[in-house]
Amino acid sequence: MPELPEVEVVRRGLHEHVAGRTVAAVDVLHPRAIRRHLPGAADFAVRLVGQRLDAVRRRGKYLWIDLSGGEAVLAHLGMSGQMLVQPVGTPDEKHLRVRVRFADDGPELRFVDQRTFGGVALADLVEVDGVRVPLPMAHIARDPMDPAFDPGAAVAALRRRRTGVKRALLDQTLVSGVGNIYADEALWRAKLHGLRPADRLTRPKAAELLAHATQVMYEALGEGGTSFDALYVNVNGQSGYFDRSLAVYGREGEPCRRCGAPIRREPFMNRSSYSCPRCQPRPRV
Repeated sequence: MPELPEVEVVRRGLHEHVAGRTVAAVDVLHPRAIRRHLPGAADFAVRLVGQRLDAVRRRGKYLWIDLSGGEAVLAHLGMSGQMLVQPVGTPDEKHLRVRVRFADDGPELRFVDQRTFGGVALADLVEVDGVRVPLPMAHIARDPMDPAFDPGAAVAALRRRRTGVKRALLDQTLVSGVGNIYADEALWRAKLHGLRPADRLTRPKAAELLAHATQVMYEALGEGGTSFDALYVNVNGQSGYFDRSLAVYGREGEPCRRCGAPIRREPFMNRSSYSCPRCQPRPRV
């Protein structure tokens, strides 16, 4: 699943290419792409036509486009969703699901999704802590790149959780934007195993972990995000290259970049966790 850096790369590209433009036509080419928009494809298209795309915004791993009519287009990228900007007349992608044409006859916005786990929908905007966000995102916490993010409050919330620190770090109601990849990278930098109880972390150690998570996501953003296959791309179809800089994630059996011990992979919430057995010993039961 794309995490904060990958979604921010897409947000920046979309804002550059579609903000300020007015929708002329919408083609929904696969019903699963708008399954979260309960009134259906025809309603989605009719309500979008004539609207201006005012701004492209993000909170954590969640992306939306503010509309001139006061609603928003909420985009779920899922495991393989892509938001592409393509010149008019470009051949359709094999897995093209939704096409948005504009009144200026310029490049189209296309939602492409091979596995159809993603989708788009219209959502009402509500005010949360002085900021308007889509209603389905109202419970999502601010992320570390948000100017109003409060590190002290996030550290306190993290330390109140009676669960493993990795599970707490992935809780989007505490701190948004951190997913499996950057959680593992932050834990490695902090020399913490993901099963270490969050409520037993000292305040300085919890703050250090959060700082590492923030730093690694900024570094990933600078390299266009992490792309493990051709499905993770920006609006121009280009892949990021932070995977070359990962210290532990996806490196099972390879030497730790700090001590040389082989990186281990362990099952975690139907996924995998990667860590160094020497730098990140399992907590004692």
